[in-house]
Amino acid sequence: MKEQTKETKKSTAKKEKSMFDNLYAIDVNEYVEQKNKLNYLSWTYAWAEVKKHYPNANYEIKRFGENNLPYVYDEDTGYMVFTSVTIDGLTHEMWLPVMDGANKAMKSKSYTYNTKYKSGVIVEPATMFDINKTIMRCLVKNLAMFGLGLYIYAGEDLPEEDKKAKQEEAAKE
Repeated sequence: MKEQTKETKKSTAKKEKSMFDNLYAIDVNEYVEQKNKLNYLSWTYAWAEVKKHYPNANYEIKRFGENNLPYVYDEDTGYMVFTSVTIDGLTHEMWLPVMDGANKAMKSKSYTYNTKYKSGVIVEPATMFDINKTIMRCLVKNLAMFGLGLYIYAGEDLPEEDKKAKQEEAAKE
């Protein structure tokens, strides 16, 4: 009788995966875009997927100062945006600098920098479009803290469960 109880507990534990495990197991690869050799998950897909599994999820764009701006700015370091996501009472916060296509911090005025191969590379000033894109990328990064697409940030191309399934299929063949 004790063996059945243990088996019942094991099967129940398998059914009741954590929020992180549920979201981490989702394969988002078909929605990943590549830009400058970096992978990006579309915010629209990421948010839709979270809401399908956790309809009570919500996010907040942090706002600052008298004007309630969705960013903080420092002349030396540039712009930074912040979001928070709450799912089932758990909140994670995230931040992300506003960057250009070369991942250089954008500021209110253009500036130049030198590389090993080129001098005088120009970084254009940030626009509200750049800030908005960064806010939505920050949201996706925030959702990754809950598990969705986290494997992308680790440089992997499949969630763990898909890897296991492919390994099992390969072993059968």
